Amino acid sequence: MSLKAQISEDMKTAMRAKDMPKLGVIRLLQAAIKQREVDERIDLDDAAVVAVIEKMLKQRRDSIAAFEGANRHDLADQEKFEVTVLQGYLPAQLTEQEISAIIAKVVTETGAAGAKDIGKVVAAVKPLVAGQADMGKVSAMIKAALG
Repeated sequence: MSLKAQISEDMKTAMRAKDMPKLGVIRLLQAAIKQREVDERIDLDDAAVVAVIEKMLKQRRDSIAAFEGANRHDLADQEKFEVTVLQGYLPAQLTEQEISAIIAKVVTETGAAGAKDIGKVVAAVKPLVAGQADMGKVSAMIKAALG
């Protein structure tokens, strides 16, 4: 079953269960997917849907930081709930050891030696960990490795 079909089924299940908070998050996700399809006049595949979900997750994480900074824990809790629902649609996340192994492999393949090669390594690692790791964390690990 494709990711879009799974999201549709989950929406129907949430409607039947009258789970309004989850239904709201799923509707936001479907709206974001539909918006991208309309904007680009394409039918999104699973990889593109994962990219939409990652973008939404990044927005939610930024909002959580802003809300907690403004001492609005009620809004931060709502955003955290949305993050948990959205993460359910992502593939299994890589562990730090797996990410480190990928980074080490790419560094040896590209011959990266120092900080000037960080961009080259990030560009090579990104497609390998797409949807399976937070790129902010991956980028920080690359900087530490090439420091």
